[in-house]
Amino acid sequence: MKSTIPQLAVLFLLLVSARIAAAQDALPDLVRQIKPSVVSVLTYDAKGQPLISGTGFFVRPGEVVTNYHVIHGARRVEIHTLEGKGRTYAVDGALKIDEEGDLALLKVDLPAERSRPLTLSASLPEDGEKVFVIGNPLRLEGSVSDGIVSAVREVPSVGKIIQITAPVSHGNSGSPLINMRGQVVGIITVKVTNGQNINLALASSRIAALAPGALMSFDEVATRNKSTTQPEVLAELWYRGGIDSLWLGNYDSALNYFETAANRNPRRPETWIQIGYCKVKQGRNDEAIRAYKRALQLSPQWSEAYSRLGDAYFFAGRFNEAIEAYKQAARLQPEQAEAHYNLALAYLEIGDRESAMEQSRILQTIDSDLNKKLLTEMQQ
Repeated sequence: MKSTIPQLAVLFLLLVSARIAAAQDALPDLVRQIKPSVVSVLTYDAKGQPLISGTGFFVRPGEVVTNYHVIHGARRVEIHTLEGKGRTYAVDGALKIDEEGDLALLKVDLPAERSRPLTLSASLPEDGEKVFVIGNPLRLEGSVSDGIVSAVREVPSVGKIIQITAPVSHGNSGSPLINMRGQVVGIITVKVTNGQNINLALASSRIAALAPGALMSFDEVATRNKSTTQPEVLAELWYRGGIDSLWLGNYDSALNYFETAANRNPRRPETWIQIGYCKVKQGRNDEAIRAYKRALQLSPQWSEAYSRLGDAYFFAGRFNEAIEAYKQAARLQPEQAEAHYNLALAYLEIGDRESAMEQSRILQTIDSDLNKKLLTEMQQ
């Protein structure tokens, strides 16, 4: 028996080493496969002078996604492909702008064979999963860095945020974050705090929701949605500061930003959602409930607000009230898997297993993976 244990340990170490070696061997092949789908994004002002550069990648033929902040303020944009010696193409304009998610969908007229869309992953990566980035840090085109997923967290109204160990720098904004199956799990968004880059990506589900619309020129993009009142301008600046703090997981700082934004413009429901979320993270659930109710007063049919309200009730131990809030969220958005999952958990807390199973059956038709997680928790 004693001699068997070391042998098993050796076999285990050999297996792990083999898997690591296989992953390392696979990386160069994946890079060769992915690189033709990645582009440099070059921006210019009205006088033709260069502005900042970033990265983008094809999501559909002739459609490149990048960060909104890369093209913000530009009057002309070009992309430079990375295959071979590369080619430069003019960008016709933007098909969609998502300021909250810091995304821009660009239209490029180029031959079909030079437009190679990447596959978006439908699921989040796991903590510790190996990933890599291809981008253009400091204009060093096609640079590759790899690492692992450090953590996955959430920013309300934005989505899941993936923190990675792979080094990123200016110019990496808009780079695809790739798993070892060659799928895009996120898009790099470089955030800078205290002079240091924080290696973060927005999960690919937000990219998948970026449906193309009417083509906008960059002059139109630069002038869209400009507020005319000083309080709203200031409120937006404070709100954006809060979002940046949430990306970094700094809830105390984010709350200060959002509360200041609410003082400047109390009519924006998203601000109250963010205030509630920060207070839940601080364990101040009763205050969070009041903030979420304020959001619902401003936007009574908002499914996410009901879902967040349910969370605050749940963490406060008020499970029957949580159930009612989750029911409203599921009613307003029946295909939202999280609402049925949360509702099932709340039912389990009050001992109503039959109702929890009913939500499980609904969840199975919407998100089978999340339903497996629910069934596992029901068995514990």
